[in-house]
Amino acid sequence: MNHDQTDQIQCLPRNPSDLFYSKHPVKICAPMVRYSKLAFRTLVRKYDCDLCYTPMIIAADFVKSAKARNSEFTTNQGDKPLVVQFAAKESQVLADAARYVSPFAGGIDVNCGCPQRWAMSEGYGACLINQPELVSDMVKTVHNQVENPSFSVSIKIRIHSDISRTVDLCRKAEAAGVSWITVHGRLTEERHQPVHYDSIKIIKESVSIPVVANGDIKNLKEVSQIHQITGADGVMAARGLLANPAMFAGYEETPLSCIQDWIDISLEHGTPFACFHHHLIYMLERITSKQEKRVFNVLSSTSAVLNYLKDNYGV
Repeated sequence: MNHDQTDQIQCLPRNPSDLFYSKHPVKICAPMVRYSKLAFRTLVRKYDCDLCYTPMIIAADFVKSAKARNSEFTTNQGDKPLVVQFAAKESQVLADAARYVSPFAGGIDVNCGCPQRWAMSEGYGACLINQPELVSDMVKTVHNQVENPSFSVSIKIRIHSDISRTVDLCRKAEAAGVSWITVHGRLTEERHQPVHYDSIKIIKESVSIPVVANGDIKNLKEVSQIHQITGADGVMAARGLLANPAMFAGYEETPLSCIQDWIDISLEHGTPFACFHHHLIYMLERITSKQEKRVFNVLSSTSAVLNYLKDNYGV
């Protein structure tokens, strides 16, 4: 594990569960493969994001290999509250992974929603919504083996076409001590179809723990609309934040100050060029013309990107 200021980090981060007891919906940055890394989390925290997740990490690899631990999980003193998301299918492996990260994060999340074929064929992700006993056992095992009593254990799920099955899963997870449940309001086989907010509402009304709504949240107005519709205690955004990391602060499109912040943070963190550039492609998506995109998207060095932004946007 990579830690800037490891000596200062030993103080335990604020418990993420505490966030759910304010009157406002908790604004959350989703776990995104390749994208929700430390530099991006640092950026969105500057713009009113309350809680960040790491990208999904495969628990078995993380436990087995020090190399995986160092490359997959990077944090620092300002990176909290933080939840580390794991893909796992064995309770003990998950608990071992949780113990590694518990001094540096406020909680872990079990990925029960990834619909990708590779994940499901390995027994990870969305196939876990059909195994409520395994999910409950994972939650219990982590709680029993992580010594910090305020360490959160959450799950992120998709829904079944028969919503009573999802309610059953959620109630069993609640009985096992899950801290909160994030519901991506789509079926496993649905990609860009409309989100079933009615299903999230049913789940929220069926449990007494916090529920987070996830799916297609693109601006701050939608945060409060979805909170109203579903009663959810928090909202989680992925693509909306990639396109506009300042979304939770009320900006309709990425402000130039946010682009400048991303440049500063990336250079400070030594962010690899591909990641640095990809984030800017997303951020400029709504601002640039087709012609500009053709030029910007093929730039191949940090200096070329910086020169382009300076010449065209005065950044």
